[in-house]
Amino acid sequence: MLSEAVGYTLIPLAGLLLGALAAVIRPPGPQTKSAIQHFAAGVVFAAAASEILPGLKHQGAGLPIAVGGALGVVAMLLVKEAGRRAGGSAGLAAIGAVDILIDGLVLGIGFVAGQQQGVLLTVALTLEVVFLGLTTTLALRERITSRLAVLLVAAGIGLLLPVGGFLGGLAGTLSRPYLDAFFAFGLVALLYLVTEELLVEAHEQPETPAVTAAFFVGFLALLVLEEAL
Repeated sequence: MLSEAVGYTLIPLAGLLLGALAAVIRPPGPQTKSAIQHFAAGVVFAAAASEILPGLKHQGAGLPIAVGGALGVVAMLLVKEAGRRAGGSAGLAAIGAVDILIDGLVLGIGFVAGQQQGVLLTVALTLEVVFLGLTTTLALRERITSRLAVLLVAAGIGLLLPVGGFLGGLAGTLSRPYLDAFFAFGLVALLYLVTEELLVEAHEQPETPAVTAAFFVGFLALLVLEEAL
C-alpha cells in the first residue's frame, strides 16, 4: 500500500512538470486558464464528496473527525496567512511547495482508504497540480530568467509529492481514530483547494457560461469515472 501510494504520486508529478513546461513555452490565456481552474475545482470537489466524506460520515468517530478537521482548518489558514505575508513570486512559490506536500499527503491517505479512492484522487489532484505547476512557474519566472533553471526548481518542488504520499501512506499503520483524523484533515485540505485557491483565482476573470459550466463538467466527469471503475 505504501509503495503504491508513493508510486501514484508520479502521475501528478508529471502533471506538474507539464504545467511548468506550458508556463515557460506558451502560457494559456485568461479565459482558458479560468476554464481549467473551474474544471479542476469540479473534479477535486467530487473527489472530496464521493471518496472521503462518505467514509467519515458512516464509519468515523466524532472526536477524531473534529480534531483532524480543526487541524486541517488551522493548517490551511496558516498557509494562506504565510502567503499573504511573504508576498511576491518567492512567497507564492514557497506556498505552492506547501500545497504540493499537502496534495501528496492527501493522495497517500486516499490509498489507505482503498485503491479506487486513491486512483480517483490521483485523477483529481493531477488536474489541480497541473494548474499549480503553471502558476508557480509563472511566479518563478519573475525571479529566474533561465527557462531550464525554472523547470529544475519546479521539478524540485514536485518531489514533495512523493514525500507527502509516503507520509500519507504511513497512516495505514495507524489505528482507526487516527485514520479518521487524517481523513478529516485531507477532506478539509481538498475543500480549501477548491474554495480558496482554484475558484478564487478563476473568478478574477470575467466568466462566460461555458467557463462556469466547466466546474460541473469536471464534477460529473469524476462521478462517471467512479461508476466506470
